[in-house]
Amino acid sequence: MVAAARRKDEDNGKGIALADPALLKSFSYVGGRWTAAADGAAIWVTDPADGAPLAPVARLGGAESAAAIDHAHAAFATWSAVLPQERARLLRRWHDLILAAREDLARIMTAEQGKPLSEARGEIDYAASFVEFYAEEAKRPNIEGITSHLHDAEVELWREPVGVAALITPWNFPCAMITRKAAAAIAAGCTVLVHPSAETPFSALALAELADRAGLPAGVFNVVTGDAPQIVEPWLTDARVRALSFTGSTEIGKLLYARSAATVKRLVLELGGHAPFLVFADADLDLAVEEAIKAKFATTGQDCLGANRFLVERPLYAAFCERFAKAAAALTLGPGCEDKDLGPLMNEKAVAKQEAHVADALAGGARCLTGGKRSPLGPLFYEATVLADVAPDAAIFREETFGPVAAIAPFDTEEEALARANDTEYGLVAYLHTQDPRRIYRLSRALQYGMVAVNRTKVTGAPIPFGGVKQSGLAREGARQGLEAFTDIKYVCRDWA
Repeated sequence: MVAAARRKDEDNGKGIALADPALLKSFSYVGGRWTAAADGAAIWVTDPADGAPLAPVARLGGAESAAAIDHAHAAFATWSAVLPQERARLLRRWHDLILAAREDLARIMTAEQGKPLSEARGEIDYAASFVEFYAEEAKRPNIEGITSHLHDAEVELWREPVGVAALITPWNFPCAMITRKAAAAIAAGCTVLVHPSAETPFSALALAELADRAGLPAGVFNVVTGDAPQIVEPWLTDARVRALSFTGSTEIGKLLYARSAATVKRLVLELGGHAPFLVFADADLDLAVEEAIKAKFATTGQDCLGANRFLVERPLYAAFCERFAKAAAALTLGPGCEDKDLGPLMNEKAVAKQEAHVADALAGGARCLTGGKRSPLGPLFYEATVLADVAPDAAIFREETFGPVAAIAPFDTEEEALARANDTEYGLVAYLHTQDPRRIYRLSRALQYGMVAVNRTKVTGAPIPFGGVKQSGLAREGARQGLEAFTDIKYVCRDWA
């Protein structure tokens, strides 16, 4: 009886209440057409808040993914020749449609990803900002001229689009990670193949619907849904796919890096983070606690920019721990549609990792100041957790947690804090709280991270080059550098004689 009821639910799906129901798509978008799997296969997407099935999405296979390359490659010849001003006009139209559909897009995101509705709305604004930014950048490709080194010759540099770009995006920011990549590539004159996470495909497909309404030509923006191994494999081996941009784990990034070598693809990799949050004794304690809450618990901790290791100078340590734990305990937890502070985690694997990291830290002598267990709200809800006195060799200090668990430990000297902050294979972002301008300068230079946030948490945006060093990735997204990642420079030396 229960199984039969479940099957009936899946036949219809829970659905998502939208002002514009046409934004909820269940088919891939390839070559300007909505495309079902040839065999009718589908993946059911569920709401992480309650496990209820939302709707099915097409499960395309390898042959269909390879066919998507044909469409993108065919469109490239025409799209790359379109005037930059026209590309800019279409991108601007896409941006306007995204903002007009903000509420529906946010509700789609909350339903499939689980984040609080206010955070989802913020992500739509963030996603749209990249489209707006690259609509402007499309008109100014920014290349320096050079003076000829030869008599009777003139030299020129041209910036040209690389070709078809494959974009592989994660479930934690299902809109913004697409627009940050796709808007840059499209502005440069590339055509794109997008593979969204199978857990959050509807945000990507809604963006495709809006791109279609904006007038982007068929084959310029393609969304291919299905299981990652089957979808991505043809893109890795086909030489017509000239660039690959991936946001996700360092482990998968390394695999894609190796597999791209045979066709020497242009790579943009935004990989794992393991951010330190350094608080010195001269810091503004109230500000440090406020920003620490933001840095740890935004997106329920499921953010590569999330602070993972809190290192606090000993004179301020007890006070920081007390205030931070109190603030964390006050955070509300619930389904994203209720717009609480924290939503559910994405899947059981994510929750299990929180449990394992907490158990390991406690076994090593850490103290749990608040939280430390699943919530009775549901299997994917985990309480905001603060651990103090965490040992340096604890798993949570060695691995990215990607959840709402904060680990704190004291330090005694600046040298110790710097050494511990840099003692990781990751290098995406570091957070620093101090009022000493000389220390700010020293540590901003010495921290081995692609980005450093000083006395604040929010640093990202369309105009800044986002990315890390070491095993946190290659190249940059956003800013002028994000567009350049999808272009090649051609040098022309011309003799007029």
